[in-house]
Amino acid sequence: MNATVAASSGPAPAWQYLSALRGADWPAIGSPAANLALAMQFQFLQSERLSAERLRELQFTQLSLLTAHAFAAVPFYRQRWQDVYDPAAKLGAAQFAALPLLTRRDLQDQFEALKSAAPPPSHGVPQASRTSGSTGSPVTILKTQVCGVMWNAFALRDHVWNKRNLAGKLAGIRQGVTPGNFDGWGSATDDIVATGPSAVRGIEEDAASQIDWLLKEEPDYLITHPSMAAELARLTIARGIRMPRLQEVRTYGELLDAETRELCRQAWNVRVTDAYSSTEVGYIALQCPGQSHYHVQAEGVVVEILDDAGRLCTPGETGRVVVTDLHNFAMPLIRYDVGDYAEVGQPCACGRGLPVLQRIIGRVRNMLVTADGRRFWPALGSRAIAEAAPVRQYQVVQKTFDLVEVRLVVAAPLTLEQEDRVRKLILSRLPVPLKLNLVYCERIDRSAGGKFEDFISEVANSRL
Repeated sequence: MNATVAASSGPAPAWQYLSALRGADWPAIGSPAANLALAMQFQFLQSERLSAERLRELQFTQLSLLTAHAFAAVPFYRQRWQDVYDPAAKLGAAQFAALPLLTRRDLQDQFEALKSAAPPPSHGVPQASRTSGSTGSPVTILKTQVCGVMWNAFALRDHVWNKRNLAGKLAGIRQGVTPGNFDGWGSATDDIVATGPSAVRGIEEDAASQIDWLLKEEPDYLITHPSMAAELARLTIARGIRMPRLQEVRTYGELLDAETRELCRQAWNVRVTDAYSSTEVGYIALQCPGQSHYHVQAEGVVVEILDDAGRLCTPGETGRVVVTDLHNFAMPLIRYDVGDYAEVGQPCACGRGLPVLQRIIGRVRNMLVTADGRRFWPALGSRAIAEAAPVRQYQVVQKTFDLVEVRLVVAAPLTLEQEDRVRKLILSRLPVPLKLNLVYCERIDRSAGGKFEDFISEVANSRL
């Protein structure tokens, strides 16, 4: 059953559109870029209501253009596809499914061969985009201005879906940002809609200083990683702090679980909306405004959820996330295995025909692997651990098939009884019997991309 999430009540706030012409404030006559952005939204309002079958037809129209370009202009694909791709034949589901998967290692080892020799000049000059390397395997991708247009279009759609009051103040706690206060919300709204100000700071600071900063800034909206949102909510509850202006917490970059949603509700009485994206391909899916599941952004990507045999999963099944960016003609990423797992969902009652991901489960490195090849995604629950002992932060690392290491940051030394409670609690939430070692740390750092992972399997990493 789909979990319902409180959506914005009432009509959407009236946005103040910006005019590029003096003396023509209303109706606004926008700049070419603004008019393009709004034209994309007009198309999205229609395409998201199409049937799944019609959306698939349109995707294959774009896929045909992309694969033909890749075969003709990209050395990597021309060599890799020579036995499975016929440029003279109409691209269908069977031929597309026969194309080999593209891996992260391919992006690292075959960068030059993956470049298009003839990116369309009308798409703009290709620019390099680099991942943070949070998985330990950074990659570089070339993108054109069209990729930026699609990114901003989906970001603006997220605002439309969630009926945000863009006149409010946005606070961001993020990795790799320039701290400071700014006049607008960013490129998705700049020169299109009048917004309130924004304030940004790095995610590296501890939660207590982040809370002090938020109290000073008094934002209407907060965007950050789920792990930071959970830390802030817990501290807010413990300190009895109120943030009456806060309307919504937006999350990205990590798994968003039900516990974090509930913590935010208890702390601030706000909803949490999540986005699933990657540096390589941009927006993959946005949370449905009225549910906790996600809608694939089918106008920009083709998403396949594949089982171990390479077959498409059906609703209720879990598999690897394989994504094709429909508009990157500078370095086409076709059937790219992003390294995540997700569960396929049923069609949504909201009426959108966009494909549904019931939940994003996590990366390969976040699953527990047994000696006989079974895989599990542990749900440990930080609140229960904090209730068992004065644990400020924890991380579980699978070292071997039968051993996990639990790294703890504590507020005070644990008694033997508290250690025993922590051991029993964690072991009770792991799907198979394991040995467990406790290791005390002063700090558990976030990854290079600002993410925090409560479970990491070194065994799964070794099998990649």
